[in-house]
Amino acid sequence: MRRPRRIRDHGVVETPQDPTHSPAPGTQDPRRDGDVRLPDAASAGDSGTRGDGAAAPQWQRTDEGTDGAVGVERDRFGRSRLHPRVTSFRTRRGTLTEAQLRTWDEKWPTLGRDVRDEVIDTEEWFGRDAPVVLEIGCGTGTSTAAMALAEPDVDVLAVEVYRPGLAQLLHRIKREDIGNIRLLRGDGVDVMENMIAPASLTGVRVFFPDPWPKKRHHKRRLLQPATFSLIASRLRPGGVLHVATDHADYAEWITEAGATEPMLRTLDSTAPISLERPVTKFEGKGLRAGSTITEMIWRRVDS
Repeated sequence: MRRPRRIRDHGVVETPQDPTHSPAPGTQDPRRDGDVRLPDAASAGDSGTRGDGAAAPQWQRTDEGTDGAVGVERDRFGRSRLHPRVTSFRTRRGTLTEAQLRTWDEKWPTLGRDVRDEVIDTEEWFGRDAPVVLEIGCGTGTSTAAMALAEPDVDVLAVEVYRPGLAQLLHRIKREDIGNIRLLRGDGVDVMENMIAPASLTGVRVFFPDPWPKKRHHKRRLLQPATFSLIASRLRPGGVLHVATDHADYAEWITEAGATEPMLRTLDSTAPISLERPVTKFEGKGLRAGSTITEMIWRRVDS
């Protein structure tokens, strides 16, 4: 039986869990619906329907650095940055079963897209005008599918870099006839920068991103102040950001980083989307072991 959550100040919700849990070095937390990032171009495979590599994001290269440094690149909205960005995911590869391959070939052309320099027309893709939620790092889609079924009037864009996870979600979509999920393969930050129009999202969900517990790896954490700023720019006024983690240090980091964004306030009223999420198999094991989950929720305010 799930333990009742206790609510702390500042919109933070906690559930007991194991404070000693963290993913082993070189592996990824299997419970996380975590942050995503495309593999380096050198390690990316064939981007066809049966390849495991992901297409590289399409950046416009501009002026070269005068000291021979890497050139400046701009996203479709004209913002520049140095390339490459530090990745926030752990590299891994996987294979698909024959059944998953058949489902992928059947469903991906209409339900999925690789990251690209093209803003998504959600009304055209979903065939209706409805609130849109972006889930960054959907993993195998257990929570994604359950929450989409619970809110049939909300459309979900599920982002994940790993093809096997997306294949499992596609299989669920087909098996349970879920009509309000579309899949995006690539880095969640690249997706927001290049494929999501400003002030267009009703919600953003980030469940169990990789905590990168070692101090020297903190720069790889997804939820940095700059990421909060980007998320806030894509939320419409009143939209919500919902984050969950089972790592105490990362929870403090996230709370502090979120406090730096002036367009976000901790939630103090009813949200426009459901904040209930199912407990996954791996999360349930942690709960039974007595560990703690921290959930943080912010609302986008008028700028």
